[in-house]
Amino acid sequence: MTLAFTFFFRDQHVLERAVEHSLPAMAGRSHPRIWDAGVAMGQEPYTLAMLFAERMGHFAFNNLRIDATDVESTGQFAQVIEAGLYPREELSRLPEGILDRHFEPDDKPGYFRVIENVRQRIAFQRHDLLSFKEIGFGYSLIICKNVLLHFQPLERIKVLKMFHRALAPGGFFATEQTQEMPPELAAMFERVISDGQLFRKVEGGERIVTLRNGGGSSAVRRQERGNNQAPVAA
Repeated sequence: MTLAFTFFFRDQHVLERAVEHSLPAMAGRSHPRIWDAGVAMGQEPYTLAMLFAERMGHFAFNNLRIDATDVESTGQFAQVIEAGLYPREELSRLPEGILDRHFEPDDKPGYFRVIENVRQRIAFQRHDLLSFKEIGFGYSLIICKNVLLHFQPLERIKVLKMFHRALAPGGFFATEQTQEMPPELAAMFERVISDGQLFRKVEGGERIVTLRNGGGSSAVRRQERGNNQAPVAA
């Protein structure tokens, strides 16, 4: 399933909170990695890159990599993302100053190109989330917005388990505001803000879920309750 409709700085609040929460954990990593799943024509991963660029030093930002994936198979999305070229009307929602700092006018009338240093942070590859196979491991942040709601409940659970495996210890996962975390996975993800769907990976959570589904012990259930009682940041 390919869903191409999106725009720059869509769901800006949750993206900003995801960046702010993940930055401290990324500070000790020489080459931090982000996975943005279901990226359509690239507006969201470029938004992420710009948000990180606004908050990171030049050297640290140059070591950042954002793996942008989508199931689209014609190559159209890959071409658009690689070029980083967008019409002026698509940029009307940009916050003040972003156009001047992160875009440059193109020779093609009415078009602007994402500046090279931001474009170089994005690596696109085709990936089907319903393969339930990770594209890698050790991600500091995974974003998947406006995709999971189109999956069946069991498919969502399996995709979220895949994201859990792909995250680094203490890594973060963000999704759209309307997409609640399935209660079956409460032991695997700790919600960290009250005004957005941003979660931190719970180490050992997948084992707890497996034991619970198999009956589990009272000790495991006590541990699960302890994980679920973690405070939510404002």
